[in-house]
Amino acid sequence: MLADHVYDAVLDLLIDGELRAGTALGIDALAREFGVSQTPVREALARLESTGLVRRTALKGYRVAPVATPEELVRLMQARLVLEPSLAELAADRLTPQLVADLERAVHDLATAPLGPSFHEFRQYWEADERFHRIIAEATGNEFLLSAYRALGGQIQRFRLFGGGGVTDSDHCVAEHTRVLDGLRTGDPATARAAMAAHITEARDRALGAYDAPDPANA
Repeated sequence: MLADHVYDAVLDLLIDGELRAGTALGIDALAREFGVSQTPVREALARLESTGLVRRTALKGYRVAPVATPEELVRLMQARLVLEPSLAELAADRLTPQLVADLERAVHDLATAPLGPSFHEFRQYWEADERFHRIIAEATGNEFLLSAYRALGGQIQRFRLFGGGGVTDSDHCVAEHTRVLDGLRTGDPATARAAMAAHITEARDRALGAYDAPDPANA
């Protein structure tokens, strides 16, 4: 529980940009700040390392990761396009009423979640988005593919380009998730695959566009 608390607190600071790239994350200092021992801090930082948001260097400890580049985003989305359409394709063959209900709930939560400028406000949106994709991965019944999804999905956090401005593509994202759900409902693996591939492609294009958009702070 303490590790979860530290994880959430540091994640808030990272996503909201209050901890800048390259900032050292001292275990002793964080333990004092949050009033806990070093153990939950170490556990939280190890979890954050799996997201790519922090990096650990031998003899130097943890630091906030560099800002993700467009080239890295392209490579991440290439990996998602290899994996996630296949997950949707396999899940379509294993559709159950409970799976449909769980996915409908995730889409509903995505559509109704707060969209404020701070991570504390849009956390529910992010969690609903992640839950939708995770349910599909779990529905395949393939533990090896699920492990691959978890490794890849964790890295997505680093590329969420909110930058303190909140969620800007909610309408697009909800519509795309709905189309993926509709594709799964058909029970046709090819339709489900195509819907997921379209979603990942459109999400990639929006994210790349955000790199090219002018910074409001410099306008």
